[in-house]
Amino acid sequence: MSDDQRDQTPAEPAAQAPLPAGPQPEPIPFFGTTWVEHDGGYALRRVGLAIGSLATAVAAALLLRFAYEGLEIGNVGPFLSISVVVLFAIASSIAFTKTWAAFSRRPAPSSDEAALKGLKAIGFIGSLIAYFLRCLGEAPGEKLRRAEYERAQAEYARRRSTRTGNPAARRPKRKK
Repeated sequence: MSDDQRDQTPAEPAAQAPLPAGPQPEPIPFFGTTWVEHDGGYALRRVGLAIGSLATAVAAALLLRFAYEGLEIGNVGPFLSISVVVLFAIASSIAFTKTWAAFSRRPAPSSDEAALKGLKAIGFIGSLIAYFLRCLGEAPGEKLRRAEYERAQAEYARRRSTRTGNPAARRPKRKK
């Protein structure tokens, strides 16, 4: 090594933000972690997402209406026309129910959620309506994540609380 190289100090490492102590809240899509303190445009985001999901549901219903009119123009018969309407109605109701339930509890790892993905995709209008209705009261999934976050904070506080005295200095218990 030359003298010039020895005299140079290494570059300062990039300043890293210290990791906060304790559990961190889980971000919600479109809301991030603003649901914790209801700050950062939380209410505006809720209103915007409610309007957006309702507008998307209306546009999807119109699209399905055009598809139904295409079936009528194609003269496929009443059985197929009624079957399509019933299929979308059942798929939408199942998608609504499953989406609504997902906001209040986590699905089991071995649940039937993976098997119902196709059905939920067909009944996407039900999922959009569930999202709209949940946005009227809170961020979708906020209640579940808040309960988990508060439970994790309480558990962290319990683990971090100080003990009374030194356990090594305690006297051994007497045998009776």
